[in-house]
Amino acid sequence: MNVYIYDDFLNKSRYRRTLGKIEIRLTDLGLNGKIIRLGSIKNVKDLIQAELKNGVKNFTAVGNNNTVIKVVSALVSNKAYDFFQKEILFSIIPIGENNSIANSLGIKKGQESCNIILARRIKTVDLAWAGTTVFLGKAELKTNYAEIEIDEKYKIEIEKNINAQILNISDIKNLINIDRINPNDKKLNISINKGKDTTYIASNNIQIHGSGELLLDTSLVESLPVKLGILKQKLNIVVGKTRNFH
Repeated sequence: MNVYIYDDFLNKSRYRRTLGKIEIRLTDLGLNGKIIRLGSIKNVKDLIQAELKNGVKNFTAVGNNNTVIKVVSALVSNKAYDFFQKEILFSIIPIGENNSIANSLGIKKGQESCNIILARRIKTVDLAWAGTTVFLGKAELKTNYAEIEIDEKYKIEIEKNINAQILNISDIKNLINIDRINPNDKKLNISINKGKDTTYIASNNIQIHGSGELLLDTSLVESLPVKLGILKQKLNIVVGKTRNFH
């Protein structure tokens, strides 16, 4: 059975036509299933747990980056997820703005995303965390001054004019040294860019000290200081041919 979880912003009338076309396409492809709208539901974790107990293995987030993070966080925080992890499949139908996660996975908007779900091209990827928040793609450092501590061994100073990101999956297709960013190697990649030079450092033990914040998948904020790493759980996710990794 398929469960489609609609974010609450999709209740706006401007999305009605887009959703209608997507629902028709899913039905035509034999992918129709249960639709759950988050507008009236406060506890997504309890919702996911109930569906897991009912034997649901296919979950689709319909919305944007924030939707993806909400659904994935609710999935992996359930005890049942550890037991059924290998059987659970996650997919995305991107709608609206702020869809860098879907873009990095090679998933296009609208009805094309339904075709990608049907193709069932599946990759198993790492899930990252920062503080108390799960993220899938990247964390952007917003600070005037901070120190990134790596493996509790050495530190890198980050000033205002330095672009620093922590990457699990890159949202830039033609990024230099894109092959270094492997979302299945149990490590995050610290990308530090100053001028024309970019340095990459891989680690699963990162601490950031100082003042400022991390912007996670362009959606959620974690304040500094903060620790980052890779969760023990992985995620089986539907991807497209044009994804930003092998």
